[in-house]
Amino acid sequence: MDARARRPHSALRRIANAVESIARNERETSMNIRTPLATTLAALTLVIASGCAVTRGQESVGAYVDDAAITTAVKTRFVDNHAVDAASIHIETLNGTVMLSGFAKDATEKTTAEQLAWKVNGVKAVKNEIAIRP
Repeated sequence: MDARARRPHSALRRIANAVESIARNERETSMNIRTPLATTLAALTLVIASGCAVTRGQESVGAYVDDAAITTAVKTRFVDNHAVDAASIHIETLNGTVMLSGFAKDATEKTTAEQLAWKVNGVKAVKNEIAIRP
């Protein structure tokens, strides 16, 4: 083959390399735009989600804070009491009503958990949904 016959192939290679380079630059530019956009979107979602915490049924931000304090106090009593496995029992509080769920070793643990929840200031009711492990 002479040199003239190879020229079209090298010209095609140069064109292909140029197209590939342009595509690579477009991908990088697009990623440079997408990263800040994704970060902004994630931050906005967190702000909106945290604002929704009070609209779960609480009357105000104060009620939400009170419920969080009650949940923390109940959990602390569970940790301090060795008859209750604090890791096995989930606590949720809504407008002063404490709901206990999870699993207990026996009926004594279930009853003790409920009694400890009732002793916390601000508790208006306790719903004991703890299941006893077979």
